[in-house]
Amino acid sequence: MSSAAASSSSVPTIVKKSLGWSIAISVVMIVAGILAMIIPPAAGLAVTVFVGWVLVFSGLLHFVYAWQSREARAALWEVVVGILYVFIGGYLLWNPIIGLASLTFALAVYLFFEAVLEFILAYRLRPAPGSGWLALDGVITLILAVLIWRTWPSNTPWVLGLLVGISMLFSGVARLMLSLAAKHVVEKLA
Repeated sequence: MSSAAASSSSVPTIVKKSLGWSIAISVVMIVAGILAMIIPPAAGLAVTVFVGWVLVFSGLLHFVYAWQSREARAALWEVVVGILYVFIGGYLLWNPIIGLASLTFALAVYLFFEAVLEFILAYRLRPAPGSGWLALDGVITLILAVLIWRTWPSNTPWVLGLLVGISMLFSGVARLMLSLAAKHVVEKLA
C-alpha cells in the first residue's frame, strides 16, 4: 500500500518536470521562429543544409541495416534506399540554392499535411483547455502552405526561412499555451 501511495505522489513531480521541459522547448521554438523571420535567407539555407545532413546520415543508417539484414531482398532494398538518401542529401549539400527551391515546394506539401493533423488533434482535444490554440495553429499552417504554392519558385530565397519561422513561432505559442493550461490543471490537482 505504501508503494502505491509513493508512486501516486511521484506522478505530479514527473508531470511537473515534463511540463517544465515542454514550456522550455516552446520558448526555444518561439525564439528560433523569430530569428528565422529576421534572417529568412540564412534560415532557408540552414534548413537546406540540415535536411541534407539528415538524409546523408539516414542513408548511412540504411546501409548499416542492410549489412545486418538476413534476407537478400531486404538488404538490396535497404542499399537502394540508402543510395537514394545519400545521393539526395549530398545533392542538397552540394547545391544548397537549388535544394532550397526543392525544399520550398516540399515544405508546402508538409505544411498542408501538418495543418490537417493539427485540425484532427484540435478536434480530438476540443474539450481540453487550450485546444483552440491547436486549431489556430492549423489555420495558420494551412495559410502558409497556400502562400508557398502561390509564390514558388520566384520567392524561394526568403520564403522557406520566413515561413518556417512563422510556423515555428505559432507552433511554439500553441504548445506554450497548451503547456501552461496543463500546468494550471496540475497545480489545481496538487
